[in-house]
This record gives sequence, C-alpha cells and structure tokens, in this order.
Amino acid sequence: MSGADTIVQVLADEGVETIFGYSGGAILPTFDAVFRYNEHHKTDDADPMPLIVPANEQGAAFMASGYARATGRVGVVIVTSGPGATNCVTSVRDCMADSIPIVVICGQVATGSIGTDAFQEAPVSAIMGSVAKHVFLVTEPERLESTMRSAFEIARTGRPGPVVIDVPKDVQNWTGSFQGEGLLSMPGHLHRLEVMRKNVLDDERCKEFFGHLANSKRPLIYVGGGVVNAEASDLMRELALTYEIPVVSTLMGLGSFDTTHDLSLSMLGMHGAAFANYAVDDCDLLIAIGARFDDRVAGDPPKFAPSAKYVLHFDIDPSEIHKVKPADWFHIGRLRDALEALLAYGRRNSISLEHTAWLEEIAELKTTYAMNYDRDTALIQPNYVIETINKITRGEAIITTGVGQHQMWAAQYFDFRRPRLWLTSGSMGTMGFGLPAAIGAQFACPDRLVIDVDGDASIRMNLGELETVTTYNLPVKIVVLNNFGDGMVMQWQRMFFKGRLSGSEKSLRKKNFIKAAEADGFEYAKRLERKDDVPRVIEEFLAFEGPAFLEVIIDPEASVYPMVPPGLSYRDMVTGDFIPNRYDGGDGTQPGASEMF
Repeated sequence: MSGADTIVQVLADEGVETIFGYSGGAILPTFDAVFRYNEHHKTDDADPMPLIVPANEQGAAFMASGYARATGRVGVVIVTSGPGATNCVTSVRDCMADSIPIVVICGQVATGSIGTDAFQEAPVSAIMGSVAKHVFLVTEPERLESTMRSAFEIARTGRPGPVVIDVPKDVQNWTGSFQGEGLLSMPGHLHRLEVMRKNVLDDERCKEFFGHLANSKRPLIYVGGGVVNAEASDLMRELALTYEIPVVSTLMGLGSFDTTHDLSLSMLGMHGAAFANYAVDDCDLLIAIGARFDDRVAGDPPKFAPSAKYVLHFDIDPSEIHKVKPADWFHIGRLRDALEALLAYGRRNSISLEHTAWLEEIAELKTTYAMNYDRDTALIQPNYVIETINKITRGEAIITTGVGQHQMWAAQYFDFRRPRLWLTSGSMGTMGFGLPAAIGAQFACPDRLVIDVDGDASIRMNLGELETVTTYNLPVKIVVLNNFGDGMVMQWQRMFFKGRLSGSEKSLRKKNFIKAAEADGFEYAKRLERKDDVPRVIEEFLAFEGPAFLEVIIDPEASVYPMVPPGLSYRDMVTGDFIPNRYDGGDGTQPGASEMF
C-alpha cells in the first residue's frame, strides 16, 4: 500500500465512520486515498467513511470534537500543511483542556524540505507539542501504520486528549507492506495504563470510604466531566441513589446525573445555581468524582466547601490530586473500576444509609433559592427562550453552545437526562465552538435533535459553517440570542470596570443574520422580536424538518445570575434582583485585578 492508503485503511480498521477535513497540496495523496476507498467500498450509494468539508480547518476540528463529545469515540480530522495545521491549533487546545479524544492528521512538506521554509511549511511538532496530548512527525515511512494505530490508542486511553500526526508528502506517496496490526513501543504510556488498571480499591480502602460516608450527615457528590469521559455516569448515579447523596455538577459534568431528579442540584460554580453553591457551603463531606476544582468552581479554594470535614477525590490523573484543593482521601485510577468496587463492597456488607434531614434541607434550598429572572418585562429574556425550548425537548435534545452569556443561560435552564447531550467548550472557553460542534454531533447522531444555542458575537467566529449545514442538509437547529455585543464581557465591564464598554459593544454593526442564513440556503430563517410570539415561533422552529435558523432579539442588558466574582467564595455570590441571597452580598470583598476573567 501507499502511505496514504495505509492512513485510510487504519482509519477503517479503527471503525472511523466520518472524517472532517479540508484539502491542500501536502495532503492531496491522502484525500485521493479517501476518495478511492469510498468508491471501492460504497454500498447503496453511501460512502462508508464520508469526508465532510467545512468552511475552514478550525471548523473541521470542532466538528470532530462535537462528534467525539456526542459519542465518546475518537473524532478524526485531516488537513493540509502550514495554515491548514495551524488553523487547528485552537481546536486542539480546546480538546486538550476538556479531555476530548481526536486525531488530527496533517500533511507536511516532503521530508527533505522540512526546515527550508518551503511553501506552506509550519513547525507542527513545535506548535502542537505544547497544546496536544501527543504529536508524531513521521519521517520513517515503515513506522506510519504503527504510528497511526498508536495515535488512536493514546487519544482514547487514560485521560483522553488530542493527538496530532504530521505526515510529509513523500511518506504519503511511499509504497510498502501493510501489516494489519502493531503499535509503536510506548513503554511509558503503557506502564501508566497498567498502573491505573491494577490500582483498584481493595476492601480496606472501601471501608475507609464508607467510614467517612457513615460519619457524615450532609454528604455531597461533586461530579465533573471526567465521569462522562470515563463512561461511568451510570455507576455514579447508582452510588448517589443507593446512599441518598445529592449531586452537584460542573459545567462539563452536566448530564452525568439526570438534572430533573430530586437529588440533582444541577450546576455549581461561578454561574451555578444559588442552591447548588449553598449546598456546597453546607456539606460536611465532599466527594469529588472526575472533577478538578477548576477556578470557575472553587473560586477561593480555602473557602470552598468550608464546612466539609473531609474531601474525598477520585481521578485518573495523579496531577489533579492536591493541585487546587487538598484531599483527605483519594483514589487514582479508572473511575468505572473504583465505583464498581465501592458498590460491590456496599452490597456485600449490606451497607444502608439514609440522609432524610439533609435531603429535606436540599429540597428547601432548591425552593427558596430557585433560578429566576424578570418574568414581567416586555423585553425577551434569554432565560425565557431556553425555558420554552426545554419544555418541548424535555432534557432529551443534544445542546451545543458557543461561549458567553448564552452558554451559561443554556447550562442553567436546560435539563439533561443523560450524558453526552451537553456539548460546550469548557476550560478553553472558545467562541465559535457551537455551530461546528453541532454539525459534528448531528453526523454522529443523525436521528437526534441537535440544537446550537449561540450568541451573536460567538457565532460570528465560525459563521461560514452555516453553509456546511445546508450543504449536507443537516436538520440542525440554530438559535442566536442577539444582544448586539459581547454580552459576558459587557456584564463584567458593567460590574467591575464602571460600565466602560471598551471594544465589546457592537450595536452599530449591520450584520443581518437572517439574510446570511438565507444566502447559505436556510429555508427556515426568522427573527423573533416579540415576547408574545416566543412559544409559537419556537414550536414552529423546532418542528421544521430541515436546517432551521432563529435569531432572537433579547434584552441587551440581561445579565447572568447567580454570579460569583472571580477569586471569591460563595459567600460573595451576586444573585441579582430575582433570586434571594442568604448572605446578603457577602463581606464586600472585591476581586483582584489579576483575577479578572
């Protein structure tokens, strides 16, 4: 086989069903190999491994990310050298920050030309090495096949992440034997995996865990995206239900526990529900599962969960233990194995716990400090829009977002009945993520309702992907909450910079989103401006059979509440005019300038 055919055959062997990519000179042999593979294996006029072409390479990598987030499988991107590769840098870093497995295959100039500043050459290894889980530069063609297989193994095992393979054009054109198996020698990686596999909870460690739980009157599970990545949500739910432990979730953990369940407190943190944050303040035992005490959650770490006598921490990555918040008991290993061991120990020893008084307190918190907003204004409130969509979708739709206020409103007001329904850029916070991620998710789940809830500023970043939606006739539903500016930045500027809207207020721009959507082939493209029309138009919009675009003109000064100012504790949470605040605004501490955003 040629090197290019080898690349494509390994993709097929790995079960890849969809490729996202953009062509160019240095990757042409591989693109041609994809074409020939699909022609040869076509059934019923369907390509076995369709190649989806976006508007640009960042969009391709975000599509692969959306695909991976929606399925748990490795997303695949193929791009050319130079700008093709560098356009993927943001997406690769985004996947690394959220532990998302993708493989990016980049073309590269011929081996003999590397380092000569050849046309469309870029130092991919140097650039990507600092943002990816691993990077390969293939200079020995005989190692191409094993490198490809190793890339998938590294991307999906341990803590998942993005792997980049830089393949010079002469390596793609090389011809040699195809082995059909084999990995590179990866002793360090394989050793770490073996340590994780062997590091299981024995009876003594399980006894310690249940000893802490038995001595607790107000236990709380704090769950993060690691539970979703580990496919361990079902076991975490069983633990919570069996021992009556309420659950709070990070932004990335939403959906790991059914948000409609009585034990769910939904999202905690900077823009978490007030009742969730107050439960964290009140708990006497905090059980962190696949969560990393991110600054958007912990705020002021010493004051996070101040009443907790013990912090118990589960994670697959040893670097997360004690990194932000010291743990009194911890386990480093595979989450499914650990949770299975705990549940089995509890059954063998007939452990039965009840926390009736604590659950009554939780119910009272959820009632007293419920999410709320101005329901009487004539202006359309974004919360109302999302509530209305949620009444129809009932926590079953796949929701993607860009980054900003709309992202937080979506996290606050949507329900998620199961994992992998909530796809958002968490740690990296990348504007422009929502639309391409929705495309990737729709390819991954063609029979599911996929909705991109976006902002006017965020969707501009990858607006070209509107055409990708209609090119492939994807029934993606796109909602743009338009407040004519960078809403989250403006909120911070109003709160912390005396209202100086420097570079964030875009009301003078003349972007007509409806005409843009129509120009890209959307048969349904409407603007919603009247509050009374919200229920009717949203029902009509969601029921439309093909691609649909809805722009909603919202209150330009709507803010996201609750909000914990950066670097501060939950006592300093600002709840706005419509959610009670039991601390009455905290002690007046202001965030330091270096902690902003």
